[in-house]
Order: sequence, then structure tokens, then C-alpha cells
Amino acid sequence: MSIYQYSVKDAFQKEVSLGDYQGEVLLIVNTATKCGLTPQYAGLEKLYETYNSKGFEILDFPCNQFMNQAPGSDEQLSSFCQLNYGTTFKTFAKIDINGDTAHPLYKYLKSVMNNEDVEKKEKGIINKLLDLTKPSNEGEIKWNFTKFLINRNGEVVERFAPTVKPEDLASAIERVL
Repeated sequence: MSIYQYSVKDAFQKEVSLGDYQGEVLLIVNTATKCGLTPQYAGLEKLYETYNSKGFEILDFPCNQFMNQAPGSDEQLSSFCQLNYGTTFKTFAKIDINGDTAHPLYKYLKSVMNNEDVEKKEKGIINKLLDLTKPSNEGEIKWNFTKFLINRNGEVVERFAPTVKPEDLASAIERVL
């Protein structure tokens, strides 16, 4: 099974098949524009600029499930990222990533790679405040900027906690490129 069976909507409500990304290495990230981790957009853009020519894509999925930190329309969120962080990677429509309304893509990602082992490795004040070091039920995502690394076959190979900075992902990305 791979992510290629799923479709998502872009920021302009156009249906996009993830099959369009076959053969690419992907970083799928749930984001928010009003979060303490929002400055990670700059690091994500740097990764994109560094590796895009080698077959690397970032798929940005705004999510408003964590303290309403992704307010505004899909187009506004996309514009915010482009204007404030110079992002050139694709921003998709807002989606739910947890609970009964979670998008099927995220249900799949969480089923393949839960956070028990990944997020408990991370330490620091944000994790303590958000209790990110404790496993959640059914691999639920605990905060904005959780990242999933997908290989060229559409398989989830790694999951990174929200506090893992984009610059710390370079070696993992290089391994699957």
C-alpha cells in the first residue's frame, strides 16, 4: 500500500491525485500559520530549494485542529506562507488530521507510522508543555508541524515530531533520495 491511492484538494479546491507525485521523495507536513512553530516554514523552504531538483517535494497541509492556529481561507493560508516565508512548495486545502473527520490520507499515515517511538525521543520545553513525550491513542498527531517522510515508492519511511527542525531532516531526506 502507498500514498498514491489518495487524492487531496489544493488551496484552490482543485482535486489532486497523490499519484501525480509517483517517483518523488515527499515530506508531508501538517502546518499552521499562527503557531509557535510557524517559523519552521523558512527551514522547510530551504529544504525544498536544496533538494527539489533531485526529486523532492513538500506537501503542506494546514490544519486548524490545534487551538485554531490555522485561521482563514485556504487561499489566505497559502498567500501567508508565500508572502511571509517565501514558500514555493505546494500548500493544500485545510484538512483534519485527527478524530472521526481526519482525512483518509492522514488516517493512512498514522496507521503506518504511529508516534510512540518517534515523539518520545524528542525532549524540550514544547514537548513538556504539550506532553508530546507520551504516546497518543492510535498514533494521533499531537501538534502542528508533524512530518512524514515518504520514499519514491510512496511508502512512509519516517515520522518526525513537531519539534524536529527542518534543518535536522537533511540526512534522512538524503538517505531516501
